[in-house]
Amino acid sequence: LYIFHEDKDALLGTFAQCFKYIPAAGGLVRDARGQMLVIFRGGVWDLPKGKSEKGESPGETALREVQEECGLEGLIITDFLCSTYHIYRLKDNFVLKKTDWFSMEYNGKRKGVPNEAEDITEVRWIKPSKVDEIFQNTYPSIMEVISDSL
Repeated sequence: LYIFHEDKDALLGTFAQCFKYIPAAGGLVRDARGQMLVIFRGGVWDLPKGKSEKGESPGETALREVQEECGLEGLIITDFLCSTYHIYRLKDNFVLKKTDWFSMEYNGKRKGVPNEAEDITEVRWIKPSKVDEIFQNTYPSIMEVISDSL
């Protein structure tokens, strides 16, 4: 959806008032070999992300969520990538979730452990040349985040 307006921030504020707003953050993690971390959650390939806790900055949220969902420690944020917006229905309300995405480095040796309590059944490191396999079963916003980082 593309909407043009002279004051993007004012337009987004008006639009967001129609929804329950949930801030979130996540990470596109690369290891020392340049591989990217992906997770398999709810039958779909995804990137680790989650809702912000009260008082948490987006960067803090992103680091915590990757650690919780994949069992990795020692992550380093290297850059802000982009923000994506996702609208979904929760009971009788529509939710607007803004996810701030960060580029991260991981120099550890662990492969990652899926957090099954979060419905994550697999953690996988993939070469950038293999992203087409992920794109066959993921969300458009995840494709955007990955494509923008290649």
